[in-house]
Amino acid sequence: MQLDNALLDRHSQDPQSPSILRFYGWTPAAISLGFHQKQYPDHWKAIAEQHHLDIVRRPSGGRAVLHQGDLTYVVITNVEVKGKKRSHREMYEYICEFLIQGFAKLGITLTYGNSGRGYIHNPSCFSTATNADLIIADGRKIIGSAQVYRHNSVLQHGSMAIAPNYGLLRELFQAEVPIVGCEELLPNSSENLISELIKTLSESARQHFQAEFL
Repeated sequence: MQLDNALLDRHSQDPQSPSILRFYGWTPAAISLGFHQKQYPDHWKAIAEQHHLDIVRRPSGGRAVLHQGDLTYVVITNVEVKGKKRSHREMYEYICEFLIQGFAKLGITLTYGNSGRGYIHNPSCFSTATNADLIIADGRKIIGSAQVYRHNSVLQHGSMAIAPNYGLLRELFQAEVPIVGCEELLPNSSENLISELIKTLSESARQHFQAEFL
């Protein structure tokens, strides 16, 4: 997260800077909090200690995410696209398109969630799916995303569920979390599913944005 923030700073200071695409996992596993999420349940500290989880704060908004059995993606690019400055909603749709296209190549159809602003009362990012998030046909969430803007640059990152720890999610959020992992949806994929995902999504990003990334 600190590197993401530093890369956004650098990009925002140079209008000619190329866009950035990153993928990474978490060691140790962690709970990340949205920038505006000022409080979290007291019992999370004990759970984090028991399960050796870090608790960190993201530069972007949104609610808490458990980073265990997931893959994080990051896109940093200009808000102005082809000479037109786009709204936050338009930027979500513009950036998320590479995810939709990439997962389609793997045989998974993704659409946007439709939860209203009531999500702010839920501490879990994956318990609700807003129009910034991507879900499968039965409504379960597979990718949760958030943004932060700096000058004419935007950082959008998100968590892609690979093999969710359902027990730990229930322990943290005291409820069932409607999430689905790629391992469940792609049971016949190659042994190294994450490498396959990164390769497919990197290709779809190059095609969609018509650019090479740092």
